[in-house]
Amino acid sequence: MQKIYTDQTLLQVSHIKNLLDAANIPSELRNEYAAAGVGELAFVDAWPELWVAYEDVALSRKVIDEYLATSVDGQDWRCSCGEINGAAFYSCWSCQSDRPQ
Repeated sequence: MQKIYTDQTLLQVSHIKNLLDAANIPSELRNEYAAAGVGELAFVDAWPELWVAYEDVALSRKVIDEYLATSVDGQDWRCSCGEINGAAFYSCWSCQSDRPQ
């Protein structure tokens, strides 16, 4: 297995795990409860980690990169109804229309 993703927040790592699960990529969450060890461990050693099988690394990176591109570095978008929606949203909060491609 190979570590594919780590972040300081368990919520973010869990969300990435859910994305991989939705793509039928088995993954393992490690260090889920390691935050209690900070002080004895370096803080980055206590961050939650996501691990996948070696054969799933490339596809996992693709799923993660697509998510991060739209949620972190993506641009806000304007719906046909005129509302401005954040980059992480795939449908308009106001009219529920899908995000244009």
